[in-house]
Amino acid sequence: MAGTLKVKIQEDIVLDNQDYGSKRVLEIGSIADVFKRIISVPPTDTLVTIFNSAVSGGGSTNTAVDTENVRYLRITNLDSSNDVNIAIIGTTDNFQVLLEAGKSFMMGKIEDSMDAVTSSVAPLFNALQDVDAIKVDTGASNTVQIEVFVASV
Repeated sequence: MAGTLKVKIQEDIVLDNQDYGSKRVLEIGSIADVFKRIISVPPTDTLVTIFNSAVSGGGSTNTAVDTENVRYLRITNLDSSNDVNIAIIGTTDNFQVLLEAGKSFMMGKIEDSMDAVTSSVAPLFNALQDVDAIKVDTGASNTVQIEVFVASV
């Protein structure tokens, strides 16, 4: 049975008696599968999610998610003081982002959705590739908890 995922983003701020807040709601229908996991990331590169052309079995240690069915991906750093580095790994390229303590990184679909080029190369918007895996590195000697949430049709 499929459901509808509601994603709500809200910013609340008032400056000089002027409200600059914003609230956005996105509804994603036909969601049939949810992958949610809290992971304690040790102070080494840790593979947190892999994506395949089909789901590969079950069990508590399975991290495979069907690439073409993903409609929403969120990674949240649950730590209150330590940042983490996230590597979004594609078929041939990868890019990294810093995820500060308490903050989230989000994507929609992951099929044909990313690319990475050197700064001297113009963006190639027609050369996007699938996300194949996500790795997290604490960049320090601390263990940090992250939450991975993936919704698929």
